[in-house]
Amino acid sequence: MAPALTAFPLAVWERDGLAAALRKANLPADDVTAAGALFWRFSTNDDVPAGFGGLEIYGADALMRSVVTLPPLRGRGIGAAIISGLEAEARLAKCMAVYLLTTTAQRLFERLGYTQLERGQAPAAIRASAQFSLLCPDNAAVMLKRLG
Repeated sequence: MAPALTAFPLAVWERDGLAAALRKANLPADDVTAAGALFWRFSTNDDVPAGFGGLEIYGADALMRSVVTLPPLRGRGIGAAIISGLEAEARLAKCMAVYLLTTTAQRLFERLGYTQLERGQAPAAIRASAQFSLLCPDNAAVMLKRLG
């Protein structure tokens, strides 16, 4: 069972911590201050920072991005809890599907109900995002989860 987390929206000027955590995890961080992306800091009920995650909203589709668990808390289900929180935020934004790209966490996302797609099957707006077109490598798995 994933631990309970509280999500705190990050303002653009608060994103340095997110960028540092992403770089430390060897994840793209070049566009975390760009307009349009929504990011959250996730903390445990003890107010211990646990990680970060973000969404880009494209109509009824969301691109999940920048999911990172802080090193001292890895292996405790925090990543799954962050993903669940981001899915809840996507539902609140009236999204019907969540897309993502990953080079390292495909098995985790599969366990959470995501399926792999061919790159060309992602919607045009998702494919045009910086994450998809510039920052993530071409060999990143493209994954989808329909929200119900």
